[in-house]
Amino acid sequence: MTPVSKGFLAAVSAFAIWGVFPLYFHPLRQVLATEVIAHRIVWSCLFVLAWIGIRGELPALRTTLADRSVVWRLAVSATLISLNWLTYVWGVTHGHVVETSLGYFIGPLVNVLLGVVLLSERLSPAQWAAVALAVAGVGYLTVTTGSLPWIALTLAFSFATYGLIRKIVKVESLPGLATETLLLVPFAAAYLLWCESAGTGALGHAGPAVDALLIGSGPLTAIALFLFAYGTRLLPYSTVGVLQYITPTLQFLCGVFALHEPFERTRAVGFGIIWAALLIYAGEGLRLSREQRAVS
Repeated sequence: MTPVSKGFLAAVSAFAIWGVFPLYFHPLRQVLATEVIAHRIVWSCLFVLAWIGIRGELPALRTTLADRSVVWRLAVSATLISLNWLTYVWGVTHGHVVETSLGYFIGPLVNVLLGVVLLSERLSPAQWAAVALAVAGVGYLTVTTGSLPWIALTLAFSFATYGLIRKIVKVESLPGLATETLLLVPFAAAYLLWCESAGTGALGHAGPAVDALLIGSGPLTAIALFLFAYGTRLLPYSTVGVLQYITPTLQFLCGVFALHEPFERTRAVGFGIIWAALLIYAGEGLRLSREQRAVS
């Protein structure tokens, strides 16, 4: 396989794993979302540390931990990804899978806004139109449903900001992920110990299937993140931008057809407006990518 083919396969696999996460976490609806996230952090940390040891990257991890400025930035990114995971798991286990998919549909447009506000990037007229249309779609959903789609907005902004921080922090994917989980694991482990002492802990008390899902959430998280990082290094950015819609599309299909969440006409109109914005955004991204290749 060529490097591009390997990158394509890795990226598609990562987005597909994230896309079917609702089916993975839905059986854990009897477990508190905070406990699920605590297990996800602990088992991710153990898995990533073992993986780094096997790959011989412990010196890179020590170098990362020795750089105080990098550690502080990764502490912020770790907080953001924890918020993202908690919101996502709560949404999935409380019957809001369709809204979680909306968050990842509008996420790329939030990336665009952050680039304008924080990185002084310029947008083309078509990109501005896509952003305005997405804002109109969110506004429509807010007015017609009577409440702000806070799950979707929290997911979109937390993940977009997390991605921005990881973009500007000069650290490889595995040492960075290991550092983030190491910063979080004392709090997660303490919380799990408290749950156990209070008699509310799920591990070892809710059946072998729940135990396997809780433990497996860590390695699955780390593998998906590694595949994503590997794929993005080998593929053009525009290709990754199009492939990323695999995740919310699969999440949406899981919510509507597998978990039978309602998708009434009002919500369909709002989603349609946002999907139109994404088509404009993706098409403009491909056009700009072709122009850059032609110039180079």
